[in-house]
Amino acid sequence: MAETDVPLRIPAARSWFKRHRGLVLQLAMLSLAIGFLVALRGQLPDLGAMWTAARRADPAWLVLVVVASAGSMAAFARLQRRLLRIGGVRMSLRRAFAVTYAGNALSTTLPGGPAVSVVYTFRQFRRTGASPQLSTAVILVGGIITTGAYTAIGLLALLADPHARGPALMALSIPAVLALALVTALSRPSSRARLAGPLGRIGGAILAHRRVAPYADRLREGRDALRPSLRDWAALVMLATLNWAFDILALIAASRAVGIDVPPHAVTLAYFAAQAAGSLLPLLPGGIGAIESSMAASLVALGATLAPAGAAVGLYRLFSYWAVVTVGWLAWAALQEGPRVSERTRRRLAATGRATLTGLTSVAFTTPYTVSPAPGPQPRNP
Repeated sequence: MAETDVPLRIPAARSWFKRHRGLVLQLAMLSLAIGFLVALRGQLPDLGAMWTAARRADPAWLVLVVVASAGSMAAFARLQRRLLRIGGVRMSLRRAFAVTYAGNALSTTLPGGPAVSVVYTFRQFRRTGASPQLSTAVILVGGIITTGAYTAIGLLALLADPHARGPALMALSIPAVLALALVTALSRPSSRARLAGPLGRIGGAILAHRRVAPYADRLREGRDALRPSLRDWAALVMLATLNWAFDILALIAASRAVGIDVPPHAVTLAYFAAQAAGSLLPLLPGGIGAIESSMAASLVALGATLAPAGAAVGLYRLFSYWAVVTVGWLAWAALQEGPRVSERTRRRLAATGRATLTGLTSVAFTTPYTVSPAPGPQPRNP
């Protein structure tokens, strides 16, 4: 048989827009936000009044804003560190802080930041000695636990609010009744035998779906790489809860600092509304504009006046976003992941980053990690 020549296909070079479309879209969103600010400048709070309110803020509450913001990041760093230790890998507290802050900076400032942050964190775990399976499991399980804590806190805030309690209970009653009926049916041997087949087939079909299967495989790998004890689960759930609780506490403290007196559960609802607004516009780095406007509008709806609300949000974002991002880039330099700069500049940045992280490590007393230390790795059957 005569050989046929197969033409060599050379991939076409991607256009400049395709290579930089994430950055272009982010700039377009920022330009649109600036345009709205200019168009609605007559309806925005007076900057002078906001500055006056911020300047007169209570220093004691401002200290709590700083401590709470640092405590939120500390809780998440300790959560990942504990997961690594459960898998048999030890990471120093300072390095755990550095990886957490650096990953957060990448996630909230770069185009496609969350994906970049996951890859970066994965590589840092690998450099610490974790296997690919353990690194993936730590990232995935940590995300699941923090998401569960986020949902639980949001539901508690809804149940604490008199106006939202009724609709929330009605919405929760349907899955609660279904779950109760399923548990009751499965408690009987005859019903369990009849339901086992259909439930198994439905579950198998869901897990085999092309969009679900990769995540199911990663969960199985995580199950094999991590074997938390009940004590571990208690510490992980507490750290995940503190991660969100400290961040909400920072907003409450910022509100109190400028004289806004609203119930904590109401501020929590404003926090969740702002997070939802930021997630609806993922192209905005760190949710800039969307989070601030939504949070200020929610505080005003709760009874705060416009200028103090804007000042409270500005103070909260100053410490919980801008300061954290700044520390994150210093941590990135301290981990020797910086750009191509001179060795002298690199050493100075690294020294500044290490000094900052050493100071932040001193907030260890704000989390229960030191009270309930992680045990050493336990032998597991292969």
